Amino acid sequence: MDFTISPELEDIRARVARFVECEILPIESDRANWDAHGNISLPALAPLREKAKAEGLWCLQLKKETGGQGLDKTGMAVCYEEMNRSIFGPVVFNSAAPDDGNMMVLEKAATEAQKERWLAPIVSGDVSSSFAMTEPHPGGGSDPGMMLTTATRKGDTYVLKGRKWFITGAEDASHFITMARTSDDPRRGLTAFLHHKDEANWHIERRIGIMGPEEHGGHCEIVYDNMELSADRVLLGEGLGLKLTQMRLGPARLTHCMRWLGLAKRCAEIASEYAQNRHGFGVRLSDRESIQIKLGDLAMQIEMGRLLVMKAAWAIDQGSFAKKEVSMAKIHVANLLHKAADVAIQINGARGYSTDTVLEWIYRYARQARLVDGADEVHQMVLNRHLQDEDKDFWKWQPAVN
Repeated sequence: MDFTISPELEDIRARVARFVECEILPIESDRANWDAHGNISLPALAPLREKAKAEGLWCLQLKKETGGQGLDKTGMAVCYEEMNRSIFGPVVFNSAAPDDGNMMVLEKAATEAQKERWLAPIVSGDVSSSFAMTEPHPGGGSDPGMMLTTATRKGDTYVLKGRKWFITGAEDASHFITMARTSDDPRRGLTAFLHHKDEANWHIERRIGIMGPEEHGGHCEIVYDNMELSADRVLLGEGLGLKLTQMRLGPARLTHCMRWLGLAKRCAEIASEYAQNRHGFGVRLSDRESIQIKLGDLAMQIEMGRLLVMKAAWAIDQGSFAKKEVSMAKIHVANLLHKAADVAIQINGARGYSTDTVLEWIYRYARQARLVDGADEVHQMVLNRHLQDEDKDFWKWQPAVN
């Protein structure tokens, strides 16, 4: 088992780290550069994105011929963790959700004509995108089989009707991938469609308020009211929507974990720095055994998360869907992020609870991690299903192929 990384990957990681330290963190530290929803303001974002492009750090996750840097999933794990040392890092490098997952699935599933129209503008940073799948009760959420939005064939067009909610980035998005039911077939009943914000007969009902900071474009409830789309808007093929969600959501869940590890490490960093400099009752905080136990345990939990993420990334690079590995990583890292923020706030005391650091931002953001892209309980059920099916082989080592 080789845990080393190539010199080429180390060079990219180091350049990402330097960019975050020298270019992004100074912008993050000035609240004048934040927008009303706790994200980087667009005027502050634009020059950083141009610098990232100029330094060859743009769209690390895409193939070079697509406009990216050609990293595989293990390479992404190394660099995504580094870029999310700043809360603004991923969006600067065009590696933030939902554009990140949308670009990767379009690169795999779209036709060449679709890539030119729908993917290229996202890659260039000219537009943003959304993935519209989740529906209000009694529609589909973690179980896409419950989807109620329909797409009815009408000659050479499809007519979409239904409602989606908590659609990330929808208010600012120009390009949408939306899931709809085209038949009652349990495996081939869903289809993915592409549409533009300027299409007729759909609208954003509301931007849903949430407890945490938001991505650009928020989390919206949208309504499709007999929107007509031509057949060339079908992505991957009619009836292949479930396959497309598997292609998109597994890697997207894992990239969330990669980024969350960066935030967890930032929490540990802020906590350690404060503990080393804060004195009370004649003793430095970092010299107290209780603080050492908290930080030592946190360091171990972060490293466990890194190993889970890297194993899942490796499995995907080998051609596996890595469902089991991704679920383990998703559960552990989501809970770790919340714990890291909580421990760091506790060590920092009132300072941690204030807006003097980003800890309160991360704490509010962290609670969603156990819900997005599948709640903890859903992934635990997935793991139990694997355990029942595989029995002792659940823990089997994969032999090398000679």
